[in-house]
Amino acid sequence: MAFNPRTSSRPIDRETSRDFSSLRAILPFVKPYRLHVAGAMAALVVASGTVLALGNGLRMLVDRGFVSGNTGLLDQALFVLFAVTVLLAGASYCRFFLVSWIGERVVADIRSAVYAHIIRLDAGFFEVTRTGEVLSRLTTDTTLLQVVIGSSVSIALRNALMFVGGLTMLAITSPKLTALVLLVVPLVVAPIIIYGRKVRRLSRDTQDRIADVSAFSEESINALRTVQAFTHEKIESDRFGGFVEQAFRTSVSRIAARALLTAIVIVLVFGAVGTILWIGGHDVLDGKISAGELSAFVFYAVVVAGSVGAISEVIGDLQRAAGAAERLMALLATQPAIAAPAHPVKMPEPHQGNVSFDNVTFHYPARPDQSALTGFSLDVKAGETVALVGPSGAGKTTVFQLLLRFYDPSAGKILLDGVDIRQADPVDVRARIGLVAQDPVIFAANAWDNIRYGRPDASNDEVRAAADAAYASEFLDRLPDGFDSFLGEKGVRLSGGQRQRIAIARAILRNPSVLLLDEATSALDAESEQVVQKALETIMAQRTTLVIAHRLSTVQHADRIAVIEDGRLVAVGTHQELLDGNPLYGRLARLQFQRDAA
Repeated sequence: MAFNPRTSSRPIDRETSRDFSSLRAILPFVKPYRLHVAGAMAALVVASGTVLALGNGLRMLVDRGFVSGNTGLLDQALFVLFAVTVLLAGASYCRFFLVSWIGERVVADIRSAVYAHIIRLDAGFFEVTRTGEVLSRLTTDTTLLQVVIGSSVSIALRNALMFVGGLTMLAITSPKLTALVLLVVPLVVAPIIIYGRKVRRLSRDTQDRIADVSAFSEESINALRTVQAFTHEKIESDRFGGFVEQAFRTSVSRIAARALLTAIVIVLVFGAVGTILWIGGHDVLDGKISAGELSAFVFYAVVVAGSVGAISEVIGDLQRAAGAAERLMALLATQPAIAAPAHPVKMPEPHQGNVSFDNVTFHYPARPDQSALTGFSLDVKAGETVALVGPSGAGKTTVFQLLLRFYDPSAGKILLDGVDIRQADPVDVRARIGLVAQDPVIFAANAWDNIRYGRPDASNDEVRAAADAAYASEFLDRLPDGFDSFLGEKGVRLSGGQRQRIAIARAILRNPSVLLLDEATSALDAESEQVVQKALETIMAQRTTLVIAHRLSTVQHADRIAVIEDGRLVAVGTHQELLDGNPLYGRLARLQFQRDAA
């Protein structure tokens, strides 16, 4: 059943953005493109200066052209207008192109950095963090930043320049009327501050609701066959619709708050402009200022009012981006619990495959009060095959997880070829280990790419040789495009046995010194099991092998069998020795005998 995102943990969503300071975290991504930024700023200044120059031209045109009846000045004004228009168009083109380019480039870099960081986070992080929520940060939040960097910041800077320049020209044109304009500023700033907080909170809520939608849909689509098998299409659609409606209602509240903020600003600003026009008109009639000066003043007042209105429009985007930047930077600041030490110990060459668990105790991060392994000690010699048996939840899979260093033990140590794996680089440790899982991962690619995942630099001949050894070539060659055939998402075009043979070929190509088999044949029919078992015998030859065993056929071929119960190693021996001396193993064996007989 799909989980309820409202009740799940949100470790990367705890803090809310109070101001725009979190946007500074983007600066390191912008710095490499400082020349583009400089070009955009230059174009921005030219475009803004050109608009402001139009006001002075308007004043001269009215006073010297219309009032004095100078037709020659009108002709000159037309040519000047064309020249200024061309300059404004060119500057606007450069500004738009450069700013948009910077936005796309910076967000592409942020996405790459976030993904590269996420892919290195430890398994414990994903025990307490929803995958759909992380994906929402990687897509929705970065898209918000793209809008801001590639558009909103440019609009805000342009209008800030227009506001300052327009206000300066207002003061030069008429100090008296400018003083009246400045009285309006507190009336405009107050609603921005008051409603801005509400918009910021609603923006954060909107992103959380979108993350809920993403998380729910990601899990239910991944479990599509289960959903359809239990005829839950209507139930899941209704639940998804509920999350969508929550996101819609939150978005409507945010839109309403932003719309009210914009309306208040417009009423205050343009109401004040009308009042100032009335006062300025009387000053013209009284001869205190000229008609051209009033025209220029009105022009600059409109510029100032328009810039304030534009800033109030984009301030919501800036607030949303501030929250998005904070969430992304919090994700980037998350340090993986599993990392290489400052001075990692070099793994010995050549690979041998000696494995040793020395009094290991471990608790999963999501279950800190429950021990998964307690005082676990086991030595496996190079080339030896050891089967791990025990009831479900005994700790068998935990042994694999710790050896792969997805987690570090709470106490004790794990040695690989005599080196404590915590003192080595995890990449070097995992390079010596091959894993064949019970439910192997098949990527949405062709057979070449899926097998070559074991060693990316392998040639086609080496890939085919690995497929031959895994008995995979016989069915791959029968596919419409052979090894070039697309295997489908998660390998849906293959049977269970075929997926296992692809996974075994991948492990063969990797050529590990230690092989981990999570009972690769337990879910297969007898015919598929026979073929896969032959492939496993090929890869197990002369390699250290740890097998999570559920079938007696696997157990009986092992050199030794380790019996695990409640996270403790309770017995080690051969099949016959354990049948005679260990009641738990005897009970498990009898149950398996009965199942095989059935």
